[in-house]
Amino acid sequence: MRPIRPFFTARRGGGARRTTSPVLTAVALASGLALLATGCDSGDSEADGRPSAVATADDTGGTSDGKIKIPDDIRKKLKEHGIDIDKWKNGAWKDWNQDDWLREAKDYVNPIIKDLWDPERMRRAKGPDKGVDNDLSGDQGVTDPTPAPVTARAVSPAYHANAATAGKVFFDSPEGTMVCSATVVQDPAHPGKSNLVWTAGHCVHAGKKGGWYRNIAFVPSYNDAGRSTADLQNAAKDEVAPYGVWWGDWTQTSEQWIEQGGPTGGQGAAYDFAVIHVTPEQGGGGRSLEETVGAALPVDFAAPAVPKVQSLTATGYPAAPPYDGQRLYQCQDKPGRLSLNASDPTMYRIGCTMTGGSSGGGWVATGSDGRPALVSNTSIGPVTAGWLAGPRLGPAAKSVYDAVSGKFAGQ
Repeated sequence: MRPIRPFFTARRGGGARRTTSPVLTAVALASGLALLATGCDSGDSEADGRPSAVATADDTGGTSDGKIKIPDDIRKKLKEHGIDIDKWKNGAWKDWNQDDWLREAKDYVNPIIKDLWDPERMRRAKGPDKGVDNDLSGDQGVTDPTPAPVTARAVSPAYHANAATAGKVFFDSPEGTMVCSATVVQDPAHPGKSNLVWTAGHCVHAGKKGGWYRNIAFVPSYNDAGRSTADLQNAAKDEVAPYGVWWGDWTQTSEQWIEQGGPTGGQGAAYDFAVIHVTPEQGGGGRSLEETVGAALPVDFAAPAVPKVQSLTATGYPAAPPYDGQRLYQCQDKPGRLSLNASDPTMYRIGCTMTGGSSGGGWVATGSDGRPALVSNTSIGPVTAGWLAGPRLGPAAKSVYDAVSGKFAGQ
């Protein structure tokens, strides 16, 4: 198995069958799973309580000499990590020296590089708490039969009208320019004014053998009109990103993903989630992401046991063939259970033909109040496609969510 990870490295393995031995089942599954993120080589823990280092521009995008204005405290923080902001902006971020790869949550830095994510670069990138009485003991260590494939259906444009919270996450890795999917979620510290985005852990951090990815940015309602790849060749930025480019000024994933996560085998997949706090690349007029797109989903950290969930809808921008990453798709199915390790939370699994690039996309179910809520995100799937699996969001996920929300609570 591999996570549905960035498109550049996305590979999927054959589907797994249920066996009488949980150990054999886990081994069989792990041999054919992969992350569903996708990428394309374009050539080019706990928070410390302070906002992360982000280079911010004035309303004109810079000063009279054309350089980005950076507060002294942020410049100092960057220097603590050995980052010269001017060199970084001029391409030093492409140096992926393993010894210098920032890894821990407190080390995250992501300076804005204005206009780095232009339409061409984006196009080429392939690649919450309420008490619910649910007995989950019957799910632990259980894997249901492989679900039948469900053909992903194209979301009708405008995407903003039909899936306003969906978008794409772009980032750079040692392998090249990468892409995932993501969802705008509510922020309890800022009701109605959230700047939080939910995605997969493997879309922001490389896991046990790496650190934080770079130039992480979110584009809500990417390609809102659903244009074809050919039509996007000469598209203007406001056509590709009609609601702007939002840079991740802070992000956190689970400690389990940082310590265990890997590109294949499903390592850490049960904890493969992340929350990104974003800020607009240009101005924004003081409006939050939620105000800009007009929507944000609540997150349900106490969703029912799998057998009690009647339907899940997964949304994303699949980029591996036969898809091209430019259009938004959804799959709807009754979930089954997938257990890779009896000591880890059991994952949701649905039939779905979406491929790499759909990683991180939100899984939505109807909550006890009758309203839609995020209950998971796309994490892994087989190389041959046909189904997706996502983590069940529990205490570890809520801890990540609360930490990011709390970090910016007073701002």
